[in-house]
Amino acid sequence: MSNILQSLNRTILGGIVLTIILFIFMYAISGGWLLDSYFWSAIFRYLHVLSGVMWIGLLWYFNFVQIPNMPKIPDDQKPAIGKVIAPAALFWFRWAALSTIITGLIVAYLNSYILQAMSLGLMGGTPKNITIGIGMWLGIIMAYNVWMVIWPNQKKALGIIEADADEKAKSARTAMLFSRTNTLLSIPMLLSMVTAQNLF
Repeated sequence: MSNILQSLNRTILGGIVLTIILFIFMYAISGGWLLDSYFWSAIFRYLHVLSGVMWIGLLWYFNFVQIPNMPKIPDDQKPAIGKVIAPAALFWFRWAALSTIITGLIVAYLNSYILQAMSLGLMGGTPKNITIGIGMWLGIIMAYNVWMVIWPNQKKALGIIEADADEKAKSARTAMLFSRTNTLLSIPMLLSMVTAQNLF
């Protein structure tokens, strides 16, 4: 077991194998499933939640751990964060954001509420669809911030693309403020997503 856990790749592979075993078990005890929209909705909902956990987990890591603790790190050690940890975290952060949005839209489409949710009830809809639509729009705004504001500014702040010292400082501040904006929006977004499951 320790051999599996000492490698991230083996750990992930082990998690996938356990997931497949659980999936087969659930299939067996349920008497089987049709490969219909309900089945695919469940698959994409799982992928949506998986992506969302990665996205929001990294968002909160940046805002609860990395940003507040940067002033405590000695200057000679800060390059390790800026050159190694932050770029890797930002890679998973931005692609998890995109994956969360795409899989969420697929779930909404498969469950036939995408128009009602995206129009926030202007095209008809139930309280459930309107509530999840609020969460969807908050998520889309957050993903836009990730790709169009945070990532371009982080590339300058981290020296991935050329920028002078003033521009780096300004970009770092802009990225931080939009990251904080996403943290602020993540709290009501999660409320909308969770609450919608208990509405009709």
